[in-house]
Amino acid sequence: MQTLIHVFSNWAVPVMIAFIPLFAFIRKVPVYESFVDGAKSGFNTAIEIIPHLVGMMVAISVFRASGAMDFFTGWIAPLMTKLGAPPEVLPLGFLRPLTGTGSLAFTTDLIKTYGADSMIGRIASTIQGSTDTTFYVLTVYFGAVGVKNGMYALKVGLFSDVIGFVAAIAICLIVFG
Repeated sequence: MQTLIHVFSNWAVPVMIAFIPLFAFIRKVPVYESFVDGAKSGFNTAIEIIPHLVGMMVAISVFRASGAMDFFTGWIAPLMTKLGAPPEVLPLGFLRPLTGTGSLAFTTDLIKTYGADSMIGRIASTIQGSTDTTFYVLTVYFGAVGVKNGMYALKVGLFSDVIGFVAAIAICLIVFG
């Protein structure tokens, strides 16, 4: 079974990459022209979202440099300790909705420091996989399509991030604790 999974995983992407243009060609779709049109559209979209990305990066930098993240982490850490959760993963709960790269770097540091098989490493990995970069999604995707009022999406996104954060900790403590 493992051999079958290994063969499938090695060939799945190359087969899809070959199949899609071949299928389009059979259906008489101008493959190259469609690709170029899509690339042009993607380039224009990238240009349009740059101001939104710059604004988000500035906001993240201000949040970290102002000490706000350290303040909130220090405020909530005692509660996490009482609940039996490692407070070392708390900054990840603040970073993950803001930045995928920053949260991945923080997760990598936690794993380097405590080990991948430690409770902290397992919780950090689970948080990384079960939450989303809510502000990035709102900034890039909503900015790309011109959505002006994303308040409901922000509320739902942050609520789901909190639930994902708490569930990741609870499940890891139950399964690995």
